[in-house]
Amino acid sequence: MAVLRIGILTSGGDCSGLNAAMRGAVKACYDRFGEKNTQIIGIKNGYYGLINGTAKEMKPSDFSGILTLGGTMLGTKRQSFKMLTSVGEDGVDKIKMMKNTYKDLKLDCLITLGGNGTHKTANLLSSEGLNIIGLPKTIDNDIYGTDVTFGFHTALETATGVIDRLHTTAASHSRVILAEIMGNKTGWLTLYSGIAGGADVIIIPECPYDIEKVIEAVEDRAAAGKKFSIIAVAEGAYDKDEAKLKRKDRSKLREEQGIKTATERIAYQIEASTGIESRVCVPGHMLRGGTPSAYDRYLSTAIGARAAKLIESAAFGYSVAVKNEIITENKLPDIAGISKPVPEDSQAVKTAKQIGISFGA
Repeated sequence: MAVLRIGILTSGGDCSGLNAAMRGAVKACYDRFGEKNTQIIGIKNGYYGLINGTAKEMKPSDFSGILTLGGTMLGTKRQSFKMLTSVGEDGVDKIKMMKNTYKDLKLDCLITLGGNGTHKTANLLSSEGLNIIGLPKTIDNDIYGTDVTFGFHTALETATGVIDRLHTTAASHSRVILAEIMGNKTGWLTLYSGIAGGADVIIIPECPYDIEKVIEAVEDRAAAGKKFSIIAVAEGAYDKDEAKLKRKDRSKLREEQGIKTATERIAYQIEASTGIESRVCVPGHMLRGGTPSAYDRYLSTAIGARAAKLIESAAFGYSVAVKNEIITENKLPDIAGISKPVPEDSQAVKTAKQIGISFGA
């Protein structure tokens, strides 16, 4: 049997589970094809490394002791899809360079771990004739065609822990505290952590808010003798007026208003209207870091192992997926670049409403 040369890279934002997924893929390849017949080529810093030929041959020992390690041992960088597909002032054809690196490294296939942007580029490279397999990671859980992405569960645990801790300080000071949770386009992480953390109001991009409704929810709690309120806000949230604007126009409006996110504005409006002291907590990149949860370790391993099966079957141009707890796959053209918003009738939304959580709408 000829030696299989398998490239692997991590692209986009980091999250817990990337190392576990790589480990799962590599160990499954070693098991299927044998260590002597498998050569893993680690590409540093995502597509940037593929463009510039920054890679190293890896040993089996490189994949030991990384199951519980957060982040990515290969490093990662964000690469704009638009920038990749256009020749800039430097005159560099980045697609051509990535294809050349693939050939120079004599790869039989390339495993790409990433979110929506990563999958768009993976699909492009696949259409250019490269053997590509995608693995779905993102704390946003917004990749179309899969029920869950690895990294989401760990971020959910962290975000919920943040909201848990806000309850005692909010109660002690009789404040409204708003937790701004990552999620620029979708609200999965905010929705689930808001429910799990006992938030009183949840504001997500899929449901543009009415500030009067948000204030009403806070005032209703105060009237009922509740001296504090917790509001979970997705960083990409916007109000009903902003919903009528294009994204760039929303950004311009906020710049003129001197704010970066809706969370800051909501806090100011609540305090101005009710007189209740309001504060904002932004856990930010803490949500990406740390040891992967037990579930993410399992999920990452299972998703990684599926890649080995696809390689064995020479089934390229696919992204691994989870559907009804079954590990399967989707064709890259069917899912690349398509976001998965929270449905208005999702069970999580229904649950939140059934226990009296307001969406400010």
